[in-house]
Amino acid sequence: MGGAVVDEGPTGVKAPDGGWGWAVLFGCFVITGFSYAFPKAVSVFFKELIQEFGIGYSDTAWISSILLAMLYGTGPLCSVCVNRFGCRPVMLVGGLFASLGMVAASFCRSIIQVYLTTGVITGLGLALNFQPSLIMLNRYFSKRRPMANGLAAAGSPVFLCALSPLGQLLQDRYGWRGGFLILGGLLLNCCVCAALMRPLVAMAQPGSGPPRSSRRLLDLSVFRDRGFVLYAVAASVMVLGLFVPPVFVVSYAKDLGVPDTKAAFLLTILGFIDIFARPAAGFVAGLGKVRPYSVYLFSFSMFFNGLADLAGSTAGDYGGLVVFCIFFGISYGMVGALQFEVLMAIVGTHKFSSAIGLVLLMEAVAVLIGPPSGGKLLDATHVYMYVFILAGAEVLTSSLILLLGNFFCIRKKPKEPQPEVAAAEEEKLHRPPADSGVDLREVEHFLKAEPEKNGEVVHTPETSV
Repeated sequence: MGGAVVDEGPTGVKAPDGGWGWAVLFGCFVITGFSYAFPKAVSVFFKELIQEFGIGYSDTAWISSILLAMLYGTGPLCSVCVNRFGCRPVMLVGGLFASLGMVAASFCRSIIQVYLTTGVITGLGLALNFQPSLIMLNRYFSKRRPMANGLAAAGSPVFLCALSPLGQLLQDRYGWRGGFLILGGLLLNCCVCAALMRPLVAMAQPGSGPPRSSRRLLDLSVFRDRGFVLYAVAASVMVLGLFVPPVFVVSYAKDLGVPDTKAAFLLTILGFIDIFARPAAGFVAGLGKVRPYSVYLFSFSMFFNGLADLAGSTAGDYGGLVVFCIFFGISYGMVGALQFEVLMAIVGTHKFSSAIGLVLLMEAVAVLIGPPSGGKLLDATHVYMYVFILAGAEVLTSSLILLLGNFFCIRKKPKEPQPEVAAAEEEKLHRPPADSGVDLREVEHFLKAEPEKNGEVVHTPETSV
């Protein structure tokens, strides 16, 4: 199904679970922050873009949509590039693309040019950074991987809280063109993070042959794994409703008569709770008694998120929306911390680079369908409650798909023998019996005394050649 692969991670190399891995974790934290927060942070420039090009809000909203579509939809391309060239080179090129797109956007004369530069080029650059950083994190951490995933995922709310005020400050002082130019320079830090992604090198062992170089660029065999198929379907359904409440909660508050400042503060509450929920969820998932059941914990987090959406649909005042944002922030942080950890646990290290690309591609379709479908429902009914009910129903459905599918299809799958067990059985088969009941001295005397009678040939000078 594919060609050759150069970088799929050295086989037989134990994850350090620390050491230089902490530098890799920091780089992944920064990359995750830029990748998820940047499409939302550029929205502060939309009003100036509307005035500059004489367009509507829906036209400027396509910038964020294209950014997210590139981040998710180019997953297989990122997998192929990583498997062919390695994580570090791909991330370096991605950092340059991300910066170049924003710098070029500061010279644009039409909204179409902004789509191509900020949306396509910067979006591709962020995608070429995001996926390889997760792959490197998976290689450097094994026992502490859930905690590492939680800490890296915390980069999203942290950067969102930082980039949005920074973008507003840049717009007020330098305009949208100067703001885009400075943000482009800021994105060059992705190249610094790429330099931190030092590949693990396997120690050469005597008698071992050269490393294999004929592997698949995009391993589609992951679709034979029932666990991966269930995860991909559940994640795609989840994304249909996961991002809808944060998009509409501010407008929901304004519709209830809440002042603009207080309404915008709801996202600050959500992000603040999210910052602490992600590392906490990663820590809990890494506990010895919890980690074998991480799939069920992920399913519970989705179920919790769906219930929060349904409860938020009944909010009738500002206090109700504040309570909703608290519980939504907790559940949203749990989902963000566990989604890639569970995927790593399902497919393993060597197939993760292909699996994450395929999952992100499937989620890209859902990302483009989810919020617009919520907007169409709002246009038709003018009732925010229905939008939140739809989002909650979609997330609840995804949790049931993963829970029931894992319980009935995956849990009963026959376990493959562990390599250590197989080696022990092999050694046991070749081991001579401890107590055979035969005197070895009698056997030796018997063979020396009568060799011809026992099927042997007596070698003499006449019979030997």
